[in-house]
Amino acid sequence: MRNRTRNAHKIPLRSGRRMPDHVPGKAAVPDYSIYHFSRKELILNLLFYMALDAVVSFLFYRSMAAFVLFLPGAYLFLRSRREVLKRARSREMLSEFTTGMQMVNASLQAGYAMENAFREAAVELRKMYPEDSFIITEFRWILSQLSLNVPVESLLMDLGRRSDIEDILHLAEVFQTAKRTGGDMIGIIRGSVTSIQAKTETLDEIEASLSGKASEQRIMSAAPLAIIAYTSLTSPGFLDPCYHNTLGVIIMTIALVLYAAAFLWGRKILQIEI
Repeated sequence: MRNRTRNAHKIPLRSGRRMPDHVPGKAAVPDYSIYHFSRKELILNLLFYMALDAVVSFLFYRSMAAFVLFLPGAYLFLRSRREVLKRARSREMLSEFTTGMQMVNASLQAGYAMENAFREAAVELRKMYPEDSFIITEFRWILSQLSLNVPVESLLMDLGRRSDIEDILHLAEVFQTAKRTGGDMIGIIRGSVTSIQAKTETLDEIEASLSGKASEQRIMSAAPLAIIAYTSLTSPGFLDPCYHNTLGVIIMTIALVLYAAAFLWGRKILQIEI
């Protein structure tokens, strides 16, 4: 848990802000369904793509025209990066939410009412996470709405929808049903949180076991580019027949397509969905 809290805010929220239709109040709350780049992230990712474009254009075509032709691919690259960052943020959000609900459950077991349990949990969470972290932001919003007599089940449902995380939405739905039917709230929260925690721990174990494979995949992905660059430097003229002629362009294009397909396939295999 200590490692999680230390790294809790490495993935920024970068979310749009909107008002949920079913929760009153004037303050806007984050919508996490779309990841929005910061200006710094956008510039760094564009610079990285342009550098990659320059390397690929030189190694496979040695042509400025190829560099210009591949520039529109920045859109696909940024979309891919956005999804990667969103998945990382969602993992962190789920971890923080699990911790938060564990605190709520502990307060309920200590005899606090539901609303007071969230207040006590918020106090403890502030000792673990920065003020601008996901869980502190959301608990602050929940507490502000509880003071306006908004039902806690509506707030959790709103959070589940905005988070775009299936486990949070599922817990909110179970909580709402139990609240309406008078179920065992403590047992339901404990069971749901235990289930989410077990899933999170399983994902962590899978990630740890695949970390070596992920490093190998990155190295193997860079190997073809390194081989072409090494050949060009150590044997000038050896690859000249592959450039600036129709057959050479066709061959290098086929090689580039196969390389890109292999890279995307390898990344897809190692991708873990929450």
